[in-house]
Amino acid sequence: MKQTKDSAQIMTVEEVAEFLKLSKITIYKLVKKGQLPGFRVGNSWRFRKDKILDIISKQMLDVDE
Repeated sequence: MKQTKDSAQIMTVEEVAEFLKLSKITIYKLVKKGQLPGFRVGNSWRFRKDKILDIISKQMLDVDE
């Protein structure tokens, strides 16, 4: 899969929360449960936008079935 500049973007907790229309607290809970893949940089969490989009795609496929 060829990645565009936008899909390879690294996002903060705030950006992911805004993108998914969720609260920051919910993002932290999803990370803790292992339902949202992220990585730490120092004390901050970061997320790859392409991984978030993959999760959304899988969720949509599950709904369609």
